[in-house]
Amino acid sequence: MDSNGKLNAIDLTLLKRHLMQNGSDRKFASAAELMNEVRSVLVHQEPGYSTAENAGVQYGTYEHKTIYSEVCKRNKSFNVLLPAGYSSEKKYPVLYVLHGYGGDEYTMTEMGDASLRIRYIVGNAIAAGDAEEMIVVFPDVYASATQDKCSGMDDANNAAYDNFINLLVKEIMPYMEQNYSILTGPENTAITGGSMGGRESLFIGFSRPDLFGYVGAMCPAPGVAPGLIAANQFRFGDAKPYLLMITAGSDDNVVYQTPAGYHDLLVQNGVDHVWHYVQGGDHVGRSIRPHMYTFVQYIFKA
Repeated sequence: MDSNGKLNAIDLTLLKRHLMQNGSDRKFASAAELMNEVRSVLVHQEPGYSTAENAGVQYGTYEHKTIYSEVCKRNKSFNVLLPAGYSSEKKYPVLYVLHGYGGDEYTMTEMGDASLRIRYIVGNAIAAGDAEEMIVVFPDVYASATQDKCSGMDDANNAAYDNFINLLVKEIMPYMEQNYSILTGPENTAITGGSMGGRESLFIGFSRPDLFGYVGAMCPAPGVAPGLIAANQFRFGDAKPYLLMITAGSDDNVVYQTPAGYHDLLVQNGVDHVWHYVQGGDHVGRSIRPHMYTFVQYIFKA
């Protein structure tokens, strides 16, 4: 609603959705239908209530986990955000949220950056019936087999982040399946990330569409395509995600036009996706919050 009390186009779309069917119950017939609706509700700034700790709303709780990684030859940790009222008698879809360069398993939580508000965005969307109940996993994305922490921005450290796909698929995801009550398959598994985490979410999403049905990237770093993936191979085969969403900020002074380059290449390659250009968005919160606000409402809906 604007300053004059009038409904804008996004408000009308959301109101129509609620009148037709509760958001968490709605399913889309195709990826094209889902992505078309996402395009119609994109925001440049998330609503204030979506990031607030609202009275009467129960928010999820964190569990910190550490496993020994054969991929990294050392212990690796991650935070698991369980939805309010989590029960082992029910199965939940899983969203993986990846941090950027120099971060760890706390970076994308309020324990690392309180301004991101992801726990509240997810909790409020679930409480409003706009999102599915879900488990959110915040891993340490740095996956070197020779050192524990990132030591600089260079090819060796880039390779450690790019190795996260093996840590995730071979060790974290099996651990989640064995220790939590989760739904599996691409229709129940989503991934997104910011900056270097956005690079990795794109790389993982394009490498394993058989596992990840919902793929997001917030201000993704360079190097996916061309780089990890040849420019003409930056596309999907038979397996495609239900949602592919790239968010960029107009005021991002870190990766600048890199996300737009990915968008242009996807258009060139005929890959259906949602391009979310946030006016006033920066490299972190002012782009991450609008992305998460929309993304969590549409994952697990196909």
